[in-house]
Amino acid sequence: MKRLPLPALLWAIVVTLLLAYGAHLWLNQRLAPDTDILTLLPAQEQDPAVQQAFKHMADSAQQKVIVLVGAKSWGEAKRAADSYRAVLSTHDNLLQFTDRLSDQTQQDWLSLFQQHRLVLMTPADEEALRTQTKQQWVDTALAKLYSPFAGPKVGAWQDDPFGVFGGWVQARAQETPVRPRDGRLFVADTERSYVVMPINLLVPAFSMDAQQSVTPLLAKARQAAVNAAPGVEVLEAGVILHAAVAGKQASSEMSTIGLGSLAGIVLLIWFSFRSLKPLIYVVLLLGVGFLGALTLCLLLFDRVHLLTLVFGATLIGVAQDYGIYFLCHRLGADAGMTSFQLVRRLLPSLALTLLAAVIGYTGLALTPFPGLRQMAAFSVTGLLFAWMTVVCWYPVLIGPATMKNTGQAQTFLAMLSRWPVLRADRKTLLALLAVAALIGLGWSRLGVNDDIRSLQNPPKHLINEQIKLGKLLDAPTPVQFYLVRGQSAEVVLQREEALKRRLDPLVGNQTISGYQAISNWVPSPQTQAERRKLVTDKLLASDAALPVLAARIGEDDEWVRAVRERSSSVPELTVEAFMQSPASEPWRHLWLGRLGDGYASIVAVRGLTLAKLPILQQAASGLDGVQWVDKVADISSLLGRYRQYMGWALMFSYIGVFCLLFVRYRTATWRVLAPTALASAITIALLGLAGHQLQLFHVLALMLLLGIGVDYGVFFQERPDRREASAWMAVSLSAASTLLSFGLLGLSKTPALQAFGLTMLLGTALVWMIVPCFAREHKTVTPVRQMENVCE
Repeated sequence: MKRLPLPALLWAIVVTLLLAYGAHLWLNQRLAPDTDILTLLPAQEQDPAVQQAFKHMADSAQQKVIVLVGAKSWGEAKRAADSYRAVLSTHDNLLQFTDRLSDQTQQDWLSLFQQHRLVLMTPADEEALRTQTKQQWVDTALAKLYSPFAGPKVGAWQDDPFGVFGGWVQARAQETPVRPRDGRLFVADTERSYVVMPINLLVPAFSMDAQQSVTPLLAKARQAAVNAAPGVEVLEAGVILHAAVAGKQASSEMSTIGLGSLAGIVLLIWFSFRSLKPLIYVVLLLGVGFLGALTLCLLLFDRVHLLTLVFGATLIGVAQDYGIYFLCHRLGADAGMTSFQLVRRLLPSLALTLLAAVIGYTGLALTPFPGLRQMAAFSVTGLLFAWMTVVCWYPVLIGPATMKNTGQAQTFLAMLSRWPVLRADRKTLLALLAVAALIGLGWSRLGVNDDIRSLQNPPKHLINEQIKLGKLLDAPTPVQFYLVRGQSAEVVLQREEALKRRLDPLVGNQTISGYQAISNWVPSPQTQAERRKLVTDKLLASDAALPVLAARIGEDDEWVRAVRERSSSVPELTVEAFMQSPASEPWRHLWLGRLGDGYASIVAVRGLTLAKLPILQQAASGLDGVQWVDKVADISSLLGRYRQYMGWALMFSYIGVFCLLFVRYRTATWRVLAPTALASAITIALLGLAGHQLQLFHVLALMLLLGIGVDYGVFFQERPDRREASAWMAVSLSAASTLLSFGLLGLSKTPALQAFGLTMLLGTALVWMIVPCFAREHKTVTPVRQMENVCE
């Protein structure tokens, strides 16, 4: 039995240990990638309170589905809603309706607040208590007693003779246009009456199994409602609906683009080598590279982020070049040359391509973003492990007799012989001027867009339904809100009240339609004490309005004393008591409670528009403990900073790679690097001419293009005196594989993947076309003679 060389044996031991450790992690820890984009922020920029507040709001929203079933008549709407409910009612392990109302439900809702009616009033009534006379309040109470148009009453008149508590209850009801009707929730517009059906998901919204179970049920229920009455409209909104569409789209693209690219690569390898063995060898090095990268990242970091895996998977486009380069040279090498001799001959170029790629990715590690540093560690490790697989195992696995087909190499050589070369002549000058004009024009039209919403492409019908549903319900958004913090719950409530005093004018001039806050329901202890004193002095005291009112309606002192006792025995209302009551269920997501060394809450705003966001941000200016949170803007800003840092990292990577290549190629270094730089510049120009706006994923693709393009330049310049069939074949196969691996992502309907794929498609194709143009002039050699000398 032939003894394995020591490098191959040692590398086999390393890979075996990697496999064992990877199996241990999978079987014992069931690793899941981190999906929280906030973990990508620098530590000093992460605010735990903001992060928890956003998670709190997102979690409360993602497990809900809101359904509106509408018809021109209320009866038809109820009948259609019953049909919708009937389909889902047998699946209470997946979904739970939370819309059933009864008289007892409404009484339970009021029971807590009736105990505290003395301190529950609107700001308008509080101001009236300060400014109106005793007689005005007596007249108000008499109007509420005798007038049939005095508005709805909450409880007995003598429990709230001046209507202060009733006004507060009406104000709370106005926080939503939804009303109870016939034991259901009801809302209407000018055309239809809608039954509102909030549903709680009992399964995770982002679980693919849950999506596959729930969404067909919702579709079946929708159809049942439509069939129940003519002209029925069903509106649905929920995170699970968007997640299901995204998951279905991803699965479809993986099966079409993924399988298509795989089939293309298989055919490409077969066409080039007339064997599938080279494909096995390439898959082997990619598998070892990915396994090594994942294992090291798990050792260095607590968790590997999903974006790291997505970006790290792109190292396939670079790592495969090492294997293809060796295979192409093995194909063109003399049969008398062993694979160990071939590796030694190729080692300088292989080492240069590895170092150039490492320099490129190391640029990411110099940024302050943990996410980019993790991506750098993953990519560098993956490339190193793939490179070691080629150097240590390929000479053992691939012998002189393994690669026999040379016909295709001659085809590549014939193609190359007709390629244009840069010369100091008029044609070259005109071509360069044309390219410069193209780049200048394209770059002048290129814009920048870091908005996170531009990376999403949800179906239009879902967006339209969500917009209409949001307008009908006047619901706040979970991604834009005020975060209020303080050392105690009392301080938080006081700061909420200070914020509301700034928001009330915005409601008055219709900048916003309203806001939701815990202090709407639970005034701060300070406010409760002030209101209690105000009510006592203005309404209940012996010289206040109550005795005058009693005299007007013919009641005696006993009646006055009874009203005072019912009012003055009011305890202080606390957040804890409110959170335990049924009335708090729709608002519990607004209270974060204990957070670090203090407390925190959320004030949600209704009726937001993009144009009004700066006004809302300004409303929090100067208020202690109050912060405007706009997660859309925050994440968009994060993407913008990533794009900028990646741009600088790309520039310094070019400088580093140039310095590395200069050691070997000296004055010819520009010929190695210029094709990639020129292809990148033209790619950006073409994107600008096509109306695209620059974003992070374009720059990420350009970083990958640097590693790939340098490989092509090195492969060519290793034989500077003439063009070599093996090098051109390696470049062509690598480019074709990269186009099939990543270029097809340009067909994706996901904007981020489309941006990445389109950049790779244009950039790789351009590098492939430009690289031969920068080769040095060579003597004319016949194809037959050139193939004879290909390994010299």
